[in-house]
Amino acid sequence: METKIAHEDTVTRVMEALESIRPFLNKDGGDIELIDVKDNSVYVKLLGNCSGCSLNFSTLKLGVETTIKQHAPEIEKVINVE
Repeated sequence: METKIAHEDTVTRVMEALESIRPFLNKDGGDIELIDVKDNSVYVKLLGNCSGCSLNFSTLKLGVETTIKQHAPEIEKVINVE
């Protein structure tokens, strides 16, 4: 079980990753919300144009997940919560 400090550090780095990609999502009329970080998984919700976009799987895997893993390598997967 990870410590509270380690968990808070992971959440902080995940939020930094999301902030770094948010301008790209905003440019297309979308956004992203962090729902939870647990068990080496990040749960997010794609908002605006991103939520109904046919490319949201690619956005999630190629953009969001890759960026989060660069900031927080311990994260194994990113899951979109509908």
